[in-house]
Order: sequence, then C-alpha cells, then structure tokens
Amino acid sequence: MTGRPIADYALIPDCRSAALVSRDGSVDWLCPGRFDRPSVFARLLDGGAGHWSLRPAGDAEVSRRYLEGTMVLESTFRTPTGTLVLLDAMAVGPDEHGHELGQGSPGVLLRRAQCVDGSVDLRMEYEPRMEYGLVHPLLVATEGAVVARGGADVLVLSCAVQLDLQRTSASGVFRLPAGESACFALEHVTSSEPPPRPWSREAVEERMEATVRGWRTWSDIHQSYQGLWRELVHHSGRVLQALTYQPTGAIVAAPTTSLPEAIGGGRNWDYRYTWVRDASLTLEALWVAACPDEAHRFFAWMAAAAAGRVCETDLQIMFGVGGEHDLTERELPHLGG
Repeated sequence: MTGRPIADYALIPDCRSAALVSRDGSVDWLCPGRFDRPSVFARLLDGGAGHWSLRPAGDAEVSRRYLEGTMVLESTFRTPTGTLVLLDAMAVGPDEHGHELGQGSPGVLLRRAQCVDGSVDLRMEYEPRMEYGLVHPLLVATEGAVVARGGADVLVLSCAVQLDLQRTSASGVFRLPAGESACFALEHVTSSEPPPRPWSREAVEERMEATVRGWRTWSDIHQSYQGLWRELVHHSGRVLQALTYQPTGAIVAAPTTSLPEAIGGGRNWDYRYTWVRDASLTLEALWVAACPDEAHRFFAWMAAAAAGRVCETDLQIMFGVGGEHDLTERELPHLGG
C-alpha cells in the first residue's frame, strides 16, 4: 500500500468509473470504463500495482480544490522556482449537459500541467499494471503516444514530451516556463480493438473545458438546496452523481475495493457495487441534495434488480452496477493491501 490515509486522495469520475489522485499528483487507482473492472493502477493497494504521477521534481507546497460546480480537480504546487497548476478530469462526452452527463463518457483520463509563474521542473512516472497488478505490459513509443499492451488491455497515453521508456515503465523530467503547459490523455481499449489515435493538445484542452461545462450544467439544474451547510450539501450531491453508473442509474458505495478498516485486518470488502444498506441512506441524501430525478432512477433500478430473483431467497446484500446477482467472491493474494 502507499501508506497514505484515504483522506489524502481526491476522486475524479466520469459517471462510469473513477480515478483516485493523491495529494502529490499520483493516480494510484483507476478501473477504466466501469467501476468494477480490473484496475490498471492500484498502488493504493500495493506498491507494485501501478501508478501515474505528475509532480514537481523538487519540494513543493500543495493546495487542492475542485473547480466550482464540478468534479474537476485543481492542484497547485508552489516550488522555490515557480508555481504549477495541475488539472485532472475524467472526460465526459463533448456536448453533454444536465441529465446527459456521463452518457457518452469515452473512458479517458485528462491531465494538464501549467506553469503560471517562474519555471518548474515536472517529473512524470508512468507504470501501468493491468489486472490488479498481475500484468506488466510492454510499452512502445509511437508518434504522439506511448502504447501499453498486456493481456486483454491496451492503454494509449497521449504525450508530446520525450520520455525514457523502459520495458514496462516510462519516466521523464522536463521544464515548464511561465505560460507553458503539457497535456496528457490516457485512453483504454481492449486488445481486440484498434488503438485510438493520440489526443492533440487542443483536443485535451477542448474536452477539459467541455467536462467543466458539463458538470456545471448538471449542478445548475439539480442543486437548489439553500439550508445549512449549503456548499457541503451541494458537493455531496456531486459526489453521489460521480458514483453513479450512468448506463443504469446504480450508485456504488465507494469507487474502491479491498481497503481494510485497519491495516492487516480482514474487513476489506469490495464496495464498487450497490449495497442495499448504503442505498437507503443514499436515497435520503439525494433528496436532501436536491437530486430527485436521480433518486427516482436509482430506486427504480434497485427495485428491478431486487425483483429479478429466480427463486424465493432472502434479499442479497448487494448487486452489480448492471443489476448482476452473481457476485462470487475472489481473493487477490498477490496484493499487499
């Protein structure tokens, strides 16, 4: 495990899946395309299970916030030589607004590092490890991208900077002067699909702006609550939307799995499913956060999923985000977390 408390991580979603970004700019958890898919980054659970970090090469003071009305993360690194602002977002569709948010999410992680004053040496480390760290993919440089192939997965990292490629990892240090930026996009496909074309800087910038707009249009039509703790209630509503699997309306209890309540403990369940106990509290929270449409959709999905029993048994404690009942437990003994 990373040794960091979970509170040191920030959530960035696309309403189908989510990444966790640490305070120092490292993506230590990502299951692309669907919350319960096998991970491609899982350093949250094991130091060798994959990560992607962007951060200043030297010491820095860090502050973070979500851009107003969104789940787009802004991290500001203040170094002795300059200031770097890092934006992280899981892309939504280019023209999605309001209730459409997340319907056409391409499953792409966008990152933009910009020096706003002075100059900053930016260090990048990229170590994809598919299937919860079991697969160490082969990395190959192509024009405008680094392609990682391993097992059933292909990752295409759009990157215009020069990197030092090892067999299964890549790294580099490059200087950004004031006003300059570096843009990255990480896209996942299966090995049966052709690799996508690399994203240009302009495409990353445009989709980042579209993702900010999409989240703000959702917030504008859903968050009319005016009582105590207004900003916290509104942000909680966005988090619940972030944890919603858009194709069905199911809401996961958490975007992570296998985190024990105490280090070395056994209560390390997989919360990337809809747990019935949590669902009752989630429905109440959605009403308070002024998201009645999502509450109705979630309840309708839950009722259908629970009603689909093939025999008379007790209500099971959780369902897959597609309504699946067969959630056979599997252990991952190779992970240290």
